Amino acid sequence: PAGSEVAALVIGPLNLSSSGASSALTIPFLPPAPAASSQPQPFSYAGVQGAPKIGVLTVSDRASRGEYEDVSGPNIEQCLREYLNTPCDFVCRMVPDEAPLIAGAIRSFASAGCALVCTTGGTGPAPRDVTPEAMAQVCDKVYDGFGEQMRRASLDAGVPTAILSRQTAGSVGKTLVINLPGKPGSIRTCLDAIFPAVPYCIDLLGGPFLEGNADRVKVFRPQAK
Repeated sequence: PAGSEVAALVIGPLNLSSSGASSALTIPFLPPAPAASSQPQPFSYAGVQGAPKIGVLTVSDRASRGEYEDVSGPNIEQCLREYLNTPCDFVCRMVPDEAPLIAGAIRSFASAGCALVCTTGGTGPAPRDVTPEAMAQVCDKVYDGFGEQMRRASLDAGVPTAILSRQTAGSVGKTLVINLPGKPGSIRTCLDAIFPAVPYCIDLLGGPFLEGNADRVKVFRPQAK
């Protein structure tokens, strides 16, 4: 019963010797393991001193269970390294399609000082696609133009289902958060379309100055008056 104390479970009699003598077998009592928490687990991060931090969050039930390799997260990191001349420290995490876990991971990235967080996955119309709902829980402001531009770029690339995407962007304090598609092939299309505005948005939020790679992307910053 609840609240009772059990030191051991005794089972007997058992024949433990060839002489036929009986004895009792004592088995230590082990309490049941606590249920796994559904709450997001905070994390602390100490990266390269002085380097701007960029968070990459893969949202996927199957990838988080190890059923397939995460390709989208590394794809984002590769693209951003190409776009940036500023050396950055990348922090990567993976969570299942659970709004509290997604929201908690975004908060943790912001608390760790990430200037930019890119999520991948969970932006469609399926019941388990809840990344936009998690964004609504944590973002101070929402920037609809990012999602509009990404959908337009995907439509121009011949993806008619881009209209089903609920990708958006927002900020948590000084951290810019951008939702990218879960399909690896669409990530570069979307980043190509929006990245020219990303460093200046981070400037306006009070984040670090990120210099673009002019050979790969033309970052836009208004001329000083």
